[in-house]
Amino acid sequence: MNSNQRLSDAYMQGRVLEFDQHSKFVIVSDCHRGDGSASDEYTRNENTFLYAMAYYYKHGFTYIEAGDGDELWEHQKFNVIKNAHYDSFDAIQKFHAENRFILMYGNHNIYLKDPEYVKSHLYHYENKYTGITRDFFKDIEPCESLVLKNRNSGQEILVVHGHQGDVPNDQLWFFSMLSLKYFWRFLHATGFRNPASPVKNEHKRHKIERIYNRWIDENRMMLICGHTHRVKYPRPEELPYFNTGCCIYPSSMTAIEIENEHIRIIRWKIRSNSEGILQVTRNTIHGPDPLSKFDIRIK
Repeated sequence: MNSNQRLSDAYMQGRVLEFDQHSKFVIVSDCHRGDGSASDEYTRNENTFLYAMAYYYKHGFTYIEAGDGDELWEHQKFNVIKNAHYDSFDAIQKFHAENRFILMYGNHNIYLKDPEYVKSHLYHYENKYTGITRDFFKDIEPCESLVLKNRNSGQEILVVHGHQGDVPNDQLWFFSMLSLKYFWRFLHATGFRNPASPVKNEHKRHKIERIYNRWIDENRMMLICGHTHRVKYPRPEELPYFNTGCCIYPSSMTAIEIENEHIRIIRWKIRSNSEGILQVTRNTIHGPDPLSKFDIRIK
C-alpha cells in the first residue's frame, strides 16, 4: 500500500478530538524508553521529561504521545521498561487518571495495536519487589492516528507517528525489528546508528518528508508527526507540515504545544544559571502562530 493511501486511511480511521480556544495539548513523540542500559538514550533526558510533564500537568494540558514512546522492538516484555522508568510512567498516569492522556503507537511500539497485548501489559503493574499488583493504564485504548478538529472553524489537523508508508518501518516492520533487536541494538550502545533509519539517513528522511508534503498538498490539511526525530516548523511559503522532534537529543527534548488556538515548538533543556546551578529550561524555538494561519482548505 502506498504512502498516500496509508495516510488517508489513518485520517479516515483516526480518533476525532474536538478543541477550541480553551483547549491545551502537548504532543511528544519518540521517547524510546528502554531498559535503562547503555543503549537506552531516553535515560539522559528522563529528568527533563519529568520536569516537563509536571509543568504540563499543572497547567492543564492534555498529553498526546505520538508514537514510539516505548522501545518495544528491543524489549517486547513491557515490564523491563516499566521497572527502568517507573517515575516517568507515574507522571504520565496522572494525566491518564484525569482523561488527559492519548497514547498513539508508531513502528517501535506497534505491539500496542493488539488489544490483547495492551490488556496484558498496560492495564496492570506488578511490583517485582513487593509482589503487589495495581492498576497501570487501565482501560487505555492506543490509536494509530488522531484528528484534532476545531469545533468553531472546522479546521482539521491529522496527527500520526509518521511511519505510515515508510516500507521498512511499516509493511516490513517485523524484519526491521529483528535486525534492531539482534544486531543494531548492541552496536547502538557503542554509538553506531542504523543506516536504514530516517533519523541519521538524510536521503531517507527527505524522501519521507516529501511524502508528507505531497499528502498535505492533495488533502489540504495540516499534518503533525514524529518518526524522523527532526524538528520541523513550516516557513511562510511551505505547506503546514510539523514535526515534534524527539525526546532523545543529546541534551534536550522537544514538544509541540497547542494552546489558545496557537501552535509552537518548545525545547526543554538542562542549563546552568549564573551561579552554576543546573536547571531545566523551557524555550520557544518556533512560533507561536495561530492555527488558522495553517488552514489551507481555501488557499
